[in-house]
Amino acid sequence: MRISSIKFILLITLPFVFFACSQSKKQGDALTKTPFGNRNYGGVFKYNETEYYRSLYPLNITEVVGHRISTQIYEGLVKFNQSDLSIQPALASNWSIQDNATRFIFTIRPNVYFHDDPCFPGGKGRLMNIKDIEFCLKNLCTYDANNQGFWSVQGLIKGSENYYNTTKWNYLESQLAGASDSNKLKIQQDINDIKAKNNGIKTTELTGLIIHNDTTLEIQLESPFAGFLNRLALPFASIFPPEAFLKYGTKMRDHAVGTGPFYVKTIEQDISVILRKHEKYWGRDSFGNALPYLSGVKISFIAEEKTELIEFNAGNLDLKYRIPLEMIDEVMTKSETLKPAYAKFQLQRENEMSIQYYGFLHTGKIFNNINLRRAFNYAIDRQKLCDFTLKGQGVPADDGIVPKGFAKMDYVAIKGYTFDPALAKEYLTKAGYPNGKGLPQITLQINSGGGRNEALAEAIQKMLEENLNIDLNITQLVWAQHTENLETSKSDFYRLGWVADYPDPENFLNLIHSMHIPKNPTDKAYINSFRYRNPAYDALYDEAKKTIDENARYALYTKMSQIIVDDAVVMPIYCPKIYRLLSPNIRNLPLNAMEYRNLEAVWKAN
Repeated sequence: MRISSIKFILLITLPFVFFACSQSKKQGDALTKTPFGNRNYGGVFKYNETEYYRSLYPLNITEVVGHRISTQIYEGLVKFNQSDLSIQPALASNWSIQDNATRFIFTIRPNVYFHDDPCFPGGKGRLMNIKDIEFCLKNLCTYDANNQGFWSVQGLIKGSENYYNTTKWNYLESQLAGASDSNKLKIQQDINDIKAKNNGIKTTELTGLIIHNDTTLEIQLESPFAGFLNRLALPFASIFPPEAFLKYGTKMRDHAVGTGPFYVKTIEQDISVILRKHEKYWGRDSFGNALPYLSGVKISFIAEEKTELIEFNAGNLDLKYRIPLEMIDEVMTKSETLKPAYAKFQLQRENEMSIQYYGFLHTGKIFNNINLRRAFNYAIDRQKLCDFTLKGQGVPADDGIVPKGFAKMDYVAIKGYTFDPALAKEYLTKAGYPNGKGLPQITLQINSGGGRNEALAEAIQKMLEENLNIDLNITQLVWAQHTENLETSKSDFYRLGWVADYPDPENFLNLIHSMHIPKNPTDKAYINSFRYRNPAYDALYDEAKKTIDENARYALYTKMSQIIVDDAVVMPIYCPKIYRLLSPNIRNLPLNAMEYRNLEAVWKAN
């Protein structure tokens, strides 16, 4: 998922008020012991995001903030384990994998209730059933401008391509009547293209989705795919009631209705999201106690990391994700222990399963030049950026787009980028711009907010100037405009990041596949926004996706990573290190490499 950071103007002086202050005994804050296990019920978990979420509609959740919030609200058939990121049961109580990972048979969990919501008669949430799951999976395979998740099952679930194409065909036909003459020609051409793909046949059924009975659902795949359960754990495969979709439509961005441990109580634009305990949640702990333990969750939106840390230190937040660069020396010693003023807090460390990179627009007039892209990659000193600009909170990313940390990934075999100014100058000359002469003005577009993004951009600007004699301009845009520009090919050079949606290199290598590039150049490209095409790369990816043997699959991953380096598809910069602070009384919130947060089993000590 994309990493982003947006600056919002907030009145920081507003008090952090959620049901009551921590020292009060008002409803929601008082702690009571569980019948078994000596854990506490009650309390509110408070954390901050430096950007506002984009959407809580499952098919349009594409960034980290929305993902973290939605994980508390929605569930799919399966979910990730908080500790080790393994797949565990959710709305499916169990499953079997058959016929070389082409058939997945799920037993649906009974007695699961949707949250109370006005979309239901009387406002009372009903029992979830297998038809709800069928509805949501079909919705995932339906063409819609707000469906950003089809890629997760595209070409996997049997018949998904034909089903998606049919729904797009129907949509385009509905647009013909009101279109201008010039647009009619374009729409008709698109219809003809879809007809050709579907052999002129419309389908009304998603053939790979089979309901055997009220409790058994089978999903059939076109070909083996070992990582399919990972895909089903993504927000896109979350289950919500058809009633909510019919009532709210696109407004489900702010009307989230699911089966998760918490429901949405209030949303205050740019200020806060307040979640309350789902009293009918199905989950139980190992002692048989009902989950969740917490009475609620409050997510605030303070843009400035420094202010966020101050609020955390004052006890107004229970978690601080990342330590601001300018305050590292205040918080931590050189040996990475907490200084006395912060010693009361819990410190958690992990190498994040994510990559920070700058993207090149391959279809543009500047970076369609492979030698220029290589020159840029050799001209930056990634180790220096990590050591000094990031103050140790990163690992150099010099060997493609797959972050460090996958045990079976042969990083040594990948011949990546070293810092080599002389070689950078050679490639710049090969590109036709000796010593930068004749090179058009280049603008680096970054999203506003987040001090480390600005610091990195300025440091890289200086390196490109010193090593390539390039005058780089930097522009900052709010996240919404930033993504709009890069998805519509209005930016040649831009900052992006990707946090793993699931723990497999395939999640990162998927970003490069040409299937994510729309046929019409004016249409948005969400994932492969660089619009890179390479049939050899696509073939290797397609082979790896259906390779069950793990060693053989990772060998293909290595080959793909080398292509990414050789073609200088992007300019990888660093893989972040996570330094996370927790309040002393927070329990059962282990840190993982994806920063995946499921708060259902978190509790507060006295």
